[in-house]
Amino acid sequence: MAAKKDDPVAAFIARWQGREGGQERANYALFLTELCETIGLPRPDPADATTENNDYVFERLVKEPNGDGTFASRRIDLYKRGAFVLEAKQSRQKGGKKELKELAVNQPELFAVVEPEVRGRRGAKRRWDVLMMNARQQAQNYARALPVSHGWPPFILVCDVGHCIEVYADFSGQGKNYAQFPDRRGFRIFLEDLRIPEIRQRLVQIWTDPLSLDPARESARVTRQIAERLAAVSKALEKAKHPAETVAMFLMRCLFTMVAEDVELLPKKSFRDLLVKCEGDPSKFKPMVGQLWQAMDKGGFAYGIETTVKSFNGEFFRERIVLPLGKEEIGELRQAASANWCDVEPAIFGTLLEQALDPVERKRLGAHYTPRAHVERLVVA
Repeated sequence: MAAKKDDPVAAFIARWQGREGGQERANYALFLTELCETIGLPRPDPADATTENNDYVFERLVKEPNGDGTFASRRIDLYKRGAFVLEAKQSRQKGGKKELKELAVNQPELFAVVEPEVRGRRGAKRRWDVLMMNARQQAQNYARALPVSHGWPPFILVCDVGHCIEVYADFSGQGKNYAQFPDRRGFRIFLEDLRIPEIRQRLVQIWTDPLSLDPARESARVTRQIAERLAAVSKALEKAKHPAETVAMFLMRCLFTMVAEDVELLPKKSFRDLLVKCEGDPSKFKPMVGQLWQAMDKGGFAYGIETTVKSFNGEFFRERIVLPLGKEEIGELRQAASANWCDVEPAIFGTLLEQALDPVERKRLGAHYTPRAHVERLVVA
């Protein structure tokens, strides 16, 4: 089926799909230039004769040490300073003229052609994996050979032209731990994946604002937002003259319940949905949350989330004081529950509560901080 003329992504995929054949040197620059145009990125710059200004270019020259005091001239397929080093390959079709010369000489069984298959897989998959793995190592060697003033790029990209881009990231600036990004299931971006807006946006960020993808920054952003919402709830409870330690433990139980639903010890979004109901009728908050925490303590059916829950070990929910909240404060908790708690380390509970409570009472909270590793241990199977 022909791509629509007004759909540049579909047209790009149709143009490049199935173009294996070993012509990486002829094709990679054109493929990457057209990729940039398709997702709204600027083309790489023309390269200067000197390397000083070659910050976003094809064939960026670097000097790689040979180990004997001499240096070899190498060229990065595509380089963007402060963003990425990209190494391009193109899988060889079965019966093609080129062999996989990138593979290690001590693996002669891998000196074979790679047979293309349907999306996401190729025949002789092990050979393809080795090709991509060796290309990744080559890209890391190039990153190591960059001028010290450039620092380590946060991303390493390995491109199988017309098929896949593998993404590895190290936000430490040390270049010692380039890992699959965002995770082992999603680090390969196949040509068909470009139809997904979030995938295209991820590539745009890698090109233009790579550090915005640092999970630590996202964690800090989510943490700040939750701290602000806790502070609003805390101020309302403080104004109502509730004891600071009672407020602290109440908020801690709320946060623990949010984490429990995100790691699916409770049904996903169940506590958030309960808070939505209570926001509409605040009189439901104390009985519904209290009965939920009773079920989490003893095990049993929780009417507020309409399911049977397992018993959580320890005494965390044994004293389950639920403080009354108004519609606005319940709304703050509901928005906190809507956050992605996978981006928040439960060990920061103490930090969150310190920001929310009266400074005079902060020292009394130290015994209640709960690391993520302990959360799942509290449930009795």
